[in-house]
Amino acid sequence: MWPLLRIEIRKIFRKPRTYISFVAIAAMVWLIQLGLYADGESYIRFGMQSLSASFDLGGKILNGYLVCYIILQTFLMQVPLLIALVAGDMIAGEAGMGTLRLLLTKPAGRGELLGAKFGATFVYTVTLLIWMALLALAGSVLLFGAGDLMIMRNQEVDLLLSGDVLWRYMFAFAFAIVAMTTVASLAFFLSVWARNAIGPIVATVSIVIVLTILSTMDIPFFDRLKPYLFTTHMIGWKGFFYNPVPWRDIGVSAAILIGHILVFLGATWYVFKRKDILS
Repeated sequence: MWPLLRIEIRKIFRKPRTYISFVAIAAMVWLIQLGLYADGESYIRFGMQSLSASFDLGGKILNGYLVCYIILQTFLMQVPLLIALVAGDMIAGEAGMGTLRLLLTKPAGRGELLGAKFGATFVYTVTLLIWMALLALAGSVLLFGAGDLMIMRNQEVDLLLSGDVLWRYMFAFAFAIVAMTTVASLAFFLSVWARNAIGPIVATVSIVIVLTILSTMDIPFFDRLKPYLFTTHMIGWKGFFYNPVPWRDIGVSAAILIGHILVFLGATWYVFKRKDILS
């Protein structure tokens, strides 16, 4: 298993297109940081104008912690596309090149091959999110400095003291790994059905977009489905920035996401075990 896993990881990181995701995240993060550095105070004043009319908002509101929060809100629904670029190619790419049948002639069984490929996909997902954390959190703190974090949600405002923020980001990124692994497992499942990586990638992004719309809009009948859609729970990381933290709700969201991962992987194993490999 471990030799296979190492081989699959090397195969992922030898492909030049793998690094498109890292470059894209760096470019987007730097653009937001540059924009906020140039005119961030005006943006913050506009966003807080209703609050500043009633309260004297002293201190430095725009700091690295707030910038990172803005970046996470902006990007964590776009990252699934970058995850699907690799996850959707894991099986379909081998089938398209005609190497899948050759792989299955090796002593390792189909289950072991699937495990190694998904393990490599998970490593890629974690590496991508660590890269994002370094740029969004560490980079923003270096550029803007640390400070208290003020977050507006609905009609409420949560003020988190500077010393009470960092651990929340650590948990939020850990939760994001679970959420993005759910997307990776969906793309991995769709990859079993295709002989070209484009199909699983496009299908994954389309499914995420459609389910996100269903999760956020009040549509009759579909409201009953919301609690069971993984996209409803992908934003569970925001709970770590509430005061107090809704640990039970976050735990339920994490459990539902993990449940989706297990279902997608189980379905992948079931289909792949019975699939006729002709190329």
